[in-house]
Amino acid sequence: MSHLRIPANWTIQRSTPFFTPSNVPAALLSHHNTAEGVFGQLCVMEGTVTYFGFADENATEPEIKVTINAGQFATSPPQYWHRIELSEDAQFNINFWSERDKKDQPLFTTKK
Repeated sequence: MSHLRIPANWTIQRSTPFFTPSNVPAALLSHHNTAEGVFGQLCVMEGTVTYFGFADENATEPEIKVTINAGQFATSPPQYWHRIELSEDAQFNINFWSERDKKDQPLFTTKK
């Protein structure tokens, strides 16, 4: 994960609703990645979200672990495998950033 800064000319293509432990999509809790040319920006409003980054699709041990607290955000670069864990009081959403319009394209991939 060498490029964590979203390029200045990129824009938000899509934002998710707010998620909590009761409605978070299962895909986010298991290995998945952002699509080619797409940054994910995970924004935590309440509680804590822990981000685990993996070297590749098959890695079982994370190479990085980032704790994102309320009022903070973290970015996930394009095509980087990761998953998250939530505190019981977590509330967060994800903004998907891209250089060009991807409104009709998938913005992430789950493990096969």
